[in-house]
Amino acid sequence: MKKIGTITILCFLVLGIAFAGGKRDDGIDNSLEELKARGEFVLGLDDSFPPLGFRDKSNEIVGYDIDLAQEVCNRLGVTLRCQPIDWAAKEQELNTGNIDCIWNGFTMTAEREAALSFTKPYLDNAQVVYVRADSGIKTLADLAGKSVGLQAGSSAADAVDANPEFKSSLKEVIEVKDNLTALMDLEIGGVDAVVMDVVVGNYTIKTSGKDFIALDETLSTEKYGIGFRKGDVKLRDEVQRILEQMAADGTVASISEKWFDKDISVIGK
Repeated sequence: MKKIGTITILCFLVLGIAFAGGKRDDGIDNSLEELKARGEFVLGLDDSFPPLGFRDKSNEIVGYDIDLAQEVCNRLGVTLRCQPIDWAAKEQELNTGNIDCIWNGFTMTAEREAALSFTKPYLDNAQVVYVRADSGIKTLADLAGKSVGLQAGSSAADAVDANPEFKSSLKEVIEVKDNLTALMDLEIGGVDAVVMDVVVGNYTIKTSGKDFIALDETLSTEKYGIGFRKGDVKLRDEVQRILEQMAADGTVASISEKWFDKDISVIGK
């Protein structure tokens, strides 16, 4: 009986994972209907990624992406739940059904687009190197023999890997949990530079007053999108439709101006 019970439990677990997304084994995509029936939209994020998604002084999760998602949920008629995740395991969190999407400065790459269903891009971004203003470092070449920090599992890591000559010139690449940790290491001299998203870096410098500067050379340019499970096409398309509706009625521009002082969105453009 014990063995039969174990097998039964395992079967339910497998079925649960199979039905975690909207696409069943019979190929029918019920992702949108299932989410509406559940009444909750679970957004996976790194909660230390300002200004897209981060904790404010009251420990509430706020940000540009959060405001966009909240309005999408309002128009969908469901509740938004922001779920902090280990960014290095984000695809696993999505594919096991713990979250409905990855929405938090998620860079669109060929590899990710092959594995997930992405919306159209909603923001442009670049991977930029930040240094202390008094470091004397002006170019990528000046970083030869230096230590560079970045977030593990991030597109900053991908950008460094995609520039092998630059990477081989470095003394070491130090991976940390999040960008804020990397910037703290930069401030205390634990690393000589940090590679990170220009959207995040510029906002952090502006709001914190830290004496950091960005090098003029960029390692890569990229676009942010919202990633859904491969089979959840109906849900993805409905989110995209609502975002374009929000862009047309001025809601997106208003949210962008709140966080960036101007409209930098590329939705519907």
